[in-house]
Amino acid sequence: MFLLDGKPLSPDVAFTATDADGQLIQFPANWLRLSTPEQRAAIGITEQADPPSWDQRWAWGYDADGHLIWKDHTQLVEQWTQQTRTTANTLLAPTDWIIIREADNGKVADPAIKTWREDIRLATGTKNAAISATADTDELAAYITGADYPVWPSDPAMPAPAGDDVIDFSNNVSGGVI
Repeated sequence: MFLLDGKPLSPDVAFTATDADGQLIQFPANWLRLSTPEQRAAIGITEQADPPSWDQRWAWGYDADGHLIWKDHTQLVEQWTQQTRTTANTLLAPTDWIIIREADNGKVADPAIKTWREDIRLATGTKNAAISATADTDELAAYITGADYPVWPSDPAMPAPAGDDVIDFSNNVSGGVI
């Protein structure tokens, strides 16, 4: 990170600086990239390492000793439990009408849809149990960002990934049904 008078400079953004005579000089957006360290030092630009980054979903930042300041685990468990329920409801909503139609007029819903809906509810319960079982924010973050959390049962009404199927826009499909 480049600093001029203690303020950060962004690469590819024009800036102004005061020379030794007190005159304002405007520098073009590409100057920081094209200048040498000596040229930058001549007008008072210093370079320092970027501050460490962190995932703001889980931590507030770093303390003076360089340790992460974790967010409250209990609040995050509540937040992610609700987010998981919201995701499940979003997945289920497009097929709600099928279940309502069955209740209204007796038209039997596709058993594959009913099974998938139950699988979504079971996955939600499993995910929420795993979230609740975490002991601290670090463990919660590892679960949410891991491989298991983002995986949901596949909707049987959606076509399978096309693989090598090729679509030409003349309404002809080769390689399978899309």
